[in-house]
Amino acid sequence: MGYRGKLEERARARELRAQAWTMPEIAEHLGVSRSSVSLWTRDVPFDPSARRSARTDRRPRGSDHPMRRRKLAEIAHYDAAGRRDLAELTDRELLIAGLGLYAGDGSKRDGEVRFANSDASLIEFFCRWLRTCFTVDEDRLRVRLYLHEGLDLAVAQRFWSDRTGIDKTRFTKAYRAVPDATIRHNKHRHGCAHVSYASSAVHRQIMGLIRALYGYGLEPWNDEERPPSGDRS
Repeated sequence: MGYRGKLEERARARELRAQAWTMPEIAEHLGVSRSSVSLWTRDVPFDPSARRSARTDRRPRGSDHPMRRRKLAEIAHYDAAGRRDLAELTDRELLIAGLGLYAGDGSKRDGEVRFANSDASLIEFFCRWLRTCFTVDEDRLRVRLYLHEGLDLAVAQRFWSDRTGIDKTRFTKAYRAVPDATIRHNKHRHGCAHVSYASSAVHRQIMGLIRALYGYGLEPWNDEERPPSGDRS
């Protein structure tokens, strides 16, 4: 970005801090680290009451700021580059990518292949990987939704059925989270989907491949090492 860009960021950070923006908000808005914001604004008085007067014009001004536009343009550039570079995956590449995803977020408990996420793209990728790389009986695939009270269950079921290719008749009873006024319901309006496939053989096949790929740290569970029943991993 260069020295000039840093000066512009510093000036904008100080302006926003004077309007009572928090440091995390400023860092996210400008695409810089919190430590930089802290350094640039440490002598700017922080008056929480100023938030009310600044709130109404915050979004229009920020959305059109040059540094914001540069940030969004760079993100769009690398998104396009990523789609171009990974336009087609071989079956082997898909297998390895899925193993990495499952090693990080999939269930390690023996007996069932299970993956949960609120990101529909990751759930869709997992389902594609499972169906392509392993022998799967579609009738044994299940989905359970984790959904906050007040969100539309029927809409969520249609959404996840479309993204997973799993019929709604194979959705189990949804879990409704306890109402919480602090939760942003618009953030995960379709909830979190848990996709499961009951097969010890497929799960052991996946875990064997993961151990072969990484070579350590993922030894099979024995009865003494098995996590407690409340563990969702």
